[in-house]
Amino acid sequence: MLGTMRIVVLAGGIGGARFLRGLKKAAPDADITVIGNTGDDIHLFGLKVCPDLDTVMYTLGGGINEEQGWGRTDETFRVKEELAAYGVGPEWFGLGDRDFATHIVRTQMLGAGYPLSAVTQALCERWQPGVRLIPMSDDRVETHVAVTLDGEQKAVHFQEYWVRLRASVDAHAIVPVGAEQAKPAPGVLEAIAEADVVLFPPSNPVVSVGTILAVPGIREAIADAGVPVVGLSPIVGDAPVRGMADKVLAAVGVETSAAAVAEHYGSGLLDGWLVDSVDEGVVERVESAGIRCRAIPLMMTDIDAAAEMARAALALASEVRA
Repeated sequence: MLGTMRIVVLAGGIGGARFLRGLKKAAPDADITVIGNTGDDIHLFGLKVCPDLDTVMYTLGGGINEEQGWGRTDETFRVKEELAAYGVGPEWFGLGDRDFATHIVRTQMLGAGYPLSAVTQALCERWQPGVRLIPMSDDRVETHVAVTLDGEQKAVHFQEYWVRLRASVDAHAIVPVGAEQAKPAPGVLEAIAEADVVLFPPSNPVVSVGTILAVPGIREAIADAGVPVVGLSPIVGDAPVRGMADKVLAAVGVETSAAAVAEHYGSGLLDGWLVDSVDEGVVERVESAGIRCRAIPLMMTDIDAAAEMARAALALASEVRA
């Protein structure tokens, strides 16, 4: 079965990338297509930076800084220091020297007229991630967050909210600017249509998976594909495993719980949902929403743990299919 299994994964950054590493180990012969979130993309120093695409590429290609889960291994920050010496910011976003090279190549190719999907494919030729990585869209989409700062309401780029402000203020709204006008990148809808299973890793349901689903046509294609759609909860014991998902869930009116995230995706989209063993008590609630649910250990402490999670997701998909 696994020999020809076609799996589509909607992925954000760190959580998505680490899950994918486990999935590759769990299903080494599967044909895996990753639809990457580009809502986190930002222009810095005249360069186009795609944090989630790069995190997937570096993680699967063996170049990631393992400890922080993003950025390159053995990184130096000379360029950033020199820019700061010129008084050029922002200083809050830590681009390393090796990372700069990726963004320079990407920006040059985009400037020469190549779409982001073709550029991503070219960058992956170096990293050989072992999956097909496609951005959700070639069109520019940037997630912004409405906040109150110093008494006034304003919108800031998601990266500024996450990295500079560290989600220390409440988010009033999350807006994927440009998503409504965006089209899925070439290959996205085809991959979904040809998939045997679609997986939502434990990525942020609002600003990662949610942003991908905001591109017109993608949610509909998944709902219409007629294949099992299985997700893994990013919330364990009513708290995000990493990051600040509780802040962005609150902004869209969703409680921070494994069951509420499943209900947020909805039974029209989701067929199966994995929650952590500590949340076994919510299995019944999720199942009463029409989504098959199982409780298993969901902490990606290492690649073997991630592989076990991936196996459980594929097993649940088979169960749903049967």
